[in-house]
Amino acid sequence: MNNRKPIFLVGFMGSGKTTWGRKLAQKTERSFIDLDDEITTEAGMTIADYFLCHGETAFRELESRVLKQLPLEQPAIVSTGGGTPCYFDNMAWMNKAGKTIYLYLPPKALWNRLMQTDITSRPALKGLSGIELLNDITSKLADRTPHYEQATHVVDQLSLQLEDLVNLVG
Repeated sequence: MNNRKPIFLVGFMGSGKTTWGRKLAQKTERSFIDLDDEITTEAGMTIADYFLCHGETAFRELESRVLKQLPLEQPAIVSTGGGTPCYFDNMAWMNKAGKTIYLYLPPKALWNRLMQTDITSRPALKGLSGIELLNDITSKLADRTPHYEQATHVVDQLSLQLEDLVNLVG
């Protein structure tokens, strides 16, 4: 594996892609790119506002375009959106461009994490709480898992340590 190629972190919302990405970038002396931040900059508005104004289809098109235009000349750790691997050829593109790591968490653990956040900032979960939210996470995760599992590596976060990710990056 070429150490200069990007590392893409994929997984469901709330799985820790940004948190692990920042830690991994610092530990491996790579730059960190948060795809959501790049999309927000490109769109000139928050992702929630973009969803509201333009809808999910337009958002997914923007997301794919921004992904494929990322400045990847330098070694980077890229935190993707929860749906990024599931649309267009994004997962195949990431696998070809670099290495992908799926950060797996079971639905109940994702639910516990998401219940601690401001869900209104996550358009896909707006209006959901309690058991409805858990059921939605379980359903979406089942739909997305075949895409996530195309990753170069699948790691279970329940026992994940930073050194485990460092070893995968090489």
